[in-house]
Amino acid sequence: MFAYIIKRLLWLIPVLIGVSLILFVIMEMVPGDPASIMLGTNITPEAVEALNEKFGFNEPFHIRYFLMLKNFITGELDSIYYNDQVLNIISRRLTATIELGILSLLIAVLVAIPTGVIAAVKKNSIFDLISMFIATIGISVPAFFTGIIFIYIFSVYIPILPSSGYGGRIWTLSGLRHLILPSFALSTVMIASTSRLTRSAMLDIMKEDYLVTARSKGVAEKKIILKHAFRNALIPIITNIGNQLAMMFGGAILIESVFAWPGVGRLAVKAVEYRDQPLVFGSILILSILYVTVNLLVDLLYVFINPRISYK
Repeated sequence: MFAYIIKRLLWLIPVLIGVSLILFVIMEMVPGDPASIMLGTNITPEAVEALNEKFGFNEPFHIRYFLMLKNFITGELDSIYYNDQVLNIISRRLTATIELGILSLLIAVLVAIPTGVIAAVKKNSIFDLISMFIATIGISVPAFFTGIIFIYIFSVYIPILPSSGYGGRIWTLSGLRHLILPSFALSTVMIASTSRLTRSAMLDIMKEDYLVTARSKGVAEKKIILKHAFRNALIPIITNIGNQLAMMFGGAILIESVFAWPGVGRLAVKAVEYRDQPLVFGSILILSILYVTVNLLVDLLYVFINPRISYK
């Protein structure tokens, strides 16, 4: 297990190098001079040259890339717009993004898994048909559009929840109220996909012979469903939840923009607007690290769900 973890962590190095290189190439392809855009109305040839010299914009492509990657790793990468170190700026926003992701995950798991299990047990019932119809809509509708609908319903038409902003930490009443709408909006796609997958996985498992044998022995139906069927259906469910959670951190860019949530996703959008290349570089790499880390944790969970799985 330990050797597998070390191997996966080492694989993180080429993955991040690849992501950083692609990201840097895309930033270089964007038209316009970052120094000229940053200076705005105060632009002069001398000021442009000074800014280009300070941030290395005059250097060749490969030199600029390696300097930016080195400065990111060492924590010395400076934001052009905020005039502060990129990691310091991101660290102040990361807590808000993690809070949004964790609450969205809890909502999705608490809603989707029971829904999928009940839909499988009551196959072709009214509950099954309605829940899967709603899940199909949930997969089809983008999360940011769902967020806009939530704002209109719960902040404009029935003004019971704030429409935007950050109210403080999640354990405070104000913080929780501000977090409810963006969390539900971000969790809709995960709820839809996880409930559908849970239903499908449960239906496949419930056809197995060992469950028929358990019923013939008089084992209670509740125990058959929860202890035998659900536990064996967990592997694809956990995989889907892990993938959806990892994608949530990417999707948070849109949700944080819709709800003016001060997380890393909205920070990345602002950095793009300001043509702050170092901040764009650092923000996207941090989100990539979160994505890879979540996938690693999902792989490690398999061992605890099914002890027959081993990593060597």
